[in-house]
Amino acid sequence: MSEIPSTLYAKLLGETAAITWQELQPFFARGVLLLVDAGQDLIAVAEAVAQNEQTKVAAWLADGSLHKTTAEQAQDLLERDPQLWAVVVAPWVLIQERAQRPALH
Repeated sequence: MSEIPSTLYAKLLGETAAITWQELQPFFARGVLLLVDAGQDLIAVAEAVAQNEQTKVAAWLADGSLHKTTAEQAQDLLERDPQLWAVVVAPWVLIQERAQRPALH
């Protein structure tokens, strides 16, 4: 069974972009930066937040796969400067580290 992406999912996907930690620091300072675990679909999480799907969001918050970025994580992101994806679901900015592609041999 294949699921057709919702219009909101497609809209959020189109608004998702690569971004640097330097560009995200003001959002961290305002306390509106949410980190999405690498095992989650960033856009699906953003869609659930946008649609106020409290059960899903509460479960992710409870298991730690979605959480406010901590000072320790901010320091780590500053030092490592990984590639990040971000999408805005006002007032939140959801971020996720981009998956590293395996090297071609």
